[in-house]
Amino acid sequence: MSSLQTFDLPIHGMTCAGCAGRVERALRQVPGVQQSSVNLASEQARVLAPGESLEQLLAAVERAGYSVPLQQVELEIDGMTCASCAGRIERALGKLPGVRRASVNLASERAQVECLAELDSSELLAAVAAAGYHARLRHAASERDPQAELRRERLHVLLGLLLAAPLVLPMFAEWLGLHWMLPAWAQFALATPAQFLLGARFYVAAWKALRAGTGNMDLLVALGTSAGYGLSLYLWATASHHGMPHLYFEASTVVIALVLLGKYLESRAKRQTSAAIRALEALRPERATRLQDGREEEVAIAALQLGDVLLVRPGERFPADGEVLEGHSQADEALISGESLPVSKAPGDRVTGGAINGAGCLLVRTTALGGESVLARIIRLVEDAQAAKAPIQKLVDRVSAVFVPVVLLIALLTLATWLLLGAGIEAALINAVAVLVIACPCALGLATPAAIMAGTGVAARHGILIKDAQALELAHKVGVVAFDKTGTLTSGQPRIVHLAAAGIAEPELLRLAGTLQQGSEHPLAQAVLLACREQNLSLAPLSGSQALPGRGIQGDVEGRQLALGSERLRAEQQLQATELSDLATEWEAEGRTLSWLLELAPQPRVLGLLAFGDSLKDGAAAAIAALRERGLESHLISGDNAGSAQAVGRALGIDEVHAQVLPADKAAHVAALKAAGATVAMVGDGINDAPALAAADVGIAMGGGTDVAMHAAGISLMRGDPRLVPAALDISRRTWRKIQQNLFWAFVYNAVGIPLAAAGLLNPMVAGAAMALSSVSVVSNALLLNRWQPEIDQEHAA
Repeated sequence: MSSLQTFDLPIHGMTCAGCAGRVERALRQVPGVQQSSVNLASEQARVLAPGESLEQLLAAVERAGYSVPLQQVELEIDGMTCASCAGRIERALGKLPGVRRASVNLASERAQVECLAELDSSELLAAVAAAGYHARLRHAASERDPQAELRRERLHVLLGLLLAAPLVLPMFAEWLGLHWMLPAWAQFALATPAQFLLGARFYVAAWKALRAGTGNMDLLVALGTSAGYGLSLYLWATASHHGMPHLYFEASTVVIALVLLGKYLESRAKRQTSAAIRALEALRPERATRLQDGREEEVAIAALQLGDVLLVRPGERFPADGEVLEGHSQADEALISGESLPVSKAPGDRVTGGAINGAGCLLVRTTALGGESVLARIIRLVEDAQAAKAPIQKLVDRVSAVFVPVVLLIALLTLATWLLLGAGIEAALINAVAVLVIACPCALGLATPAAIMAGTGVAARHGILIKDAQALELAHKVGVVAFDKTGTLTSGQPRIVHLAAAGIAEPELLRLAGTLQQGSEHPLAQAVLLACREQNLSLAPLSGSQALPGRGIQGDVEGRQLALGSERLRAEQQLQATELSDLATEWEAEGRTLSWLLELAPQPRVLGLLAFGDSLKDGAAAAIAALRERGLESHLISGDNAGSAQAVGRALGIDEVHAQVLPADKAAHVAALKAAGATVAMVGDGINDAPALAAADVGIAMGGGTDVAMHAAGISLMRGDPRLVPAALDISRRTWRKIQQNLFWAFVYNAVGIPLAAAGLLNPMVAGAAMALSSVSVVSNALLLNRWQPEIDQEHAA
């Protein structure tokens, strides 16, 4: 058990002494608690318990019916060089009383900390500093300039290569039969600035690691190059005046140059993995044109307020989320939703800040600003996903925690073994140096986060937001995809799906029905009028229009009295439709809503039958077909009637259909599929889908759905195209494959390289080159994900 700590927990929800007593009893039941007291006046509990007990204490308070407020703090970390660094910072933060969990991402150089709301962020910064690194709050003012850092790294690399070149040149000359070597003093003059000026960063970081009682990559490089440099000084000092000793200044200098080159290339590659975030942030315009008392004024985005009316000219980006008041145009929303085609905008339509206005001039009223805008939420989601750790990373962290001490031990064993074999101090030390240099854990630490950053970034560019690493890791195993029906596979708006005329042509039937529905806002009326517009039908004048409550509508059209309504209306009028009755029965069995068009005068008769249903979304059939091609089962879980659900299932080729399922039972259906051994993805868009989305292994929320559904899902689609579902599973699979490839090569690299170095088959220069190459290759492999495109976008491009 760890040492005891005092936890001061703020308790929310206590109203009386009984509440305080209940909380205190709950806390005392936590194993290891030595003392606990609850103060009702200050709403605080003070608990003396083992350092790792915070999670159990929070759970105890929640079980008692109260809550402890928590906060999320994000830090930017400078100075990390390998997975051991990230692990050391995590442990330093995790030891602070009040920190629930800490996660450090080497690739994004950030730490996410969940802690008590009353914990001062300065304590977090101090803990990172004590571990030997520098931290600042995310989005806090910073003098750090990534471009300037890259330029400085590039300068150091060039200087290192220039200093190393003359030392390496004699080796190449020897291959050409020229035996030539720089004098010892010249080698010393070139190696010393490389060792102590360019290599100073390794000594500083190594010293910080040693003070913290641990090791990292910098310690390995510092020890290895110092050993090579020191051995050269010793051989030079003890050499006879008549002979030229073989010195190893070139080995230490080249290793430093190659490590710097590797870190520079790694930094450049890591910057590319965060290109998606920078592209999204670049969408934010800096200024907007606001209409104030009938005049235009240019203001900063930060000065805008909700309800402001903005003028957006052709080709400009929308400054904020809003609603179109005047004008008609199109919007290019490609970088926000992934939709490659322009979207029409008219009065009443919503626009998203960052999208590009087309050829029309629009007046827009702002509806969301700052952190509440769609673009800001997208950026937050992508940042969180890129900073998150996949569950497999826990294995890597455990390996990294012991990696450096094990390498140091192997290097000492290598030195001792070669000495015992009589190889001499020179050969033994060089082989030990090679072990230290080649055993850099950078590739191991970058394998997972680099792939996650690249995968989530390219997915976001195509309208797929992967919000957590766990969903990313599980998505590759999905065997069953369950869909909600309305709003997910269907449009959620009624359309005319069947039409049958009696004694007149079908276009005439539709024209007369549309004439009766003029001016109506009823959803079925809108479906009729939409069908008329699609067929370019001219509607006749309507007079004497009268609503028939619960039955339909009637009116005078071209000298005839017509009515459009339900089966009840037809029965009341005692009109028979023998030739249409079989169709009516069949369409009712499909769950369709029926409307009869009747002529009441001068000649009472049935003119036709219209069947309404929810139309399938474009791409729904293609999405199900794509899942089938991948060997995945598709299920439909709907609250609609059996006829309607079965009709959709048949039309799309869905494997299993479950109809008339209550919202609470959707989650039970998902749980049953999981209990049968399947990894389940649930796709939905409504509040009633949220429990099922949360219950599934992978929840996928459709674009245009409710915020509740978006929060419950691990993956959110920025537009409601079902074809993005197989695309989301595809990019998740590809990202998982990259993680596996990177981890395989990172482990293999060390498993092969260290024994070769210990056996004397690698000299330090080759080891340094291999070490640099390993990190660059891992990040470069992850960047191949940037080439990915979903099939839907490939079709648009074609």
